[in-house]
Amino acid sequence: MSAYHTPVLLQESITALSIRENGVYVDATFGGGGHSREILRHLGPEGRLIAFDKDEEALANAPEDERLVLVHNDFRFVHHYVRYYGHDAVDGILADLGVSSHQFDTEERGFSFRFENAPLDMRMNVRAGKSAADIVNSYSGEDLERIFRLYGEVESSRRLAELIVSSRDRKPLETTEDLGRAIAPVLPKFLEHKYLAKVYQALRIEVNGEMTSLEGFMKGAIRSLGQGGRLAVITYHSLEDRIVKNAIREGCQQGLLQRVAKKPILPSEEEISSNTRARSAKLRVAGKQ
Repeated sequence: MSAYHTPVLLQESITALSIRENGVYVDATFGGGGHSREILRHLGPEGRLIAFDKDEEALANAPEDERLVLVHNDFRFVHHYVRYYGHDAVDGILADLGVSSHQFDTEERGFSFRFENAPLDMRMNVRAGKSAADIVNSYSGEDLERIFRLYGEVESSRRLAELIVSSRDRKPLETTEDLGRAIAPVLPKFLEHKYLAKVYQALRIEVNGEMTSLEGFMKGAIRSLGQGGRLAVITYHSLEDRIVKNAIREGCQQGLLQRVAKKPILPSEEEISSNTRARSAKLRVAGKQ
């Protein structure tokens, strides 16, 4: 498997898509390309795959395959691009949400607090938008408190925001070390890593507009599926899982979707032991009526 990223729930998601040899499919989050490569292996010569990613580094790892179309854009525009490439509908859409192993493990991307002196960036598209440094240095204390509480469910969000504002008044926070030093007084003893994970999750979600993109994606994905088409979405935390679950429920109530699996599909203990980033994954699957 690619060292760039180990795909989670690979066989389960491929099975969920129920791939037709000559069908048209979408991988909304190309990442390391593990899911895309597996979809391509199940497609015949007439099959097609449209793959999205905001990260140019991810798309640079794509295989050369005439059946594959790459889109360097936000997956919330899925319906637009499906139509742009000449398809009235597609047979299946897969999204593996969150951050790739490569992004977490590349120091200069700033996604992980494991690196002491990495830049506070966290942008999936490094050419666009504000960075995490822009946020911690420019947002008001009230807005910082809001994103930490809403997107990270961080305890003591107000105190956390106050520490950041106080520290940046003396010196801008530009690196992971700067941020860690600023918020050290609020880190709970023996649970520092868990707390920091929530802080970084909140900043990353705000930097990349992840919840807005996901809401737009779910609407576009449901519109883009043809009759009998499958939607498979892998989530990693409660905020995004709630959006996916609610969108599927609403689609079922409107008669657009039907649940293929009543409960989310979880990774096996074997997968979790070999890839710890799979431990919080949930796969939800629905079909177009």
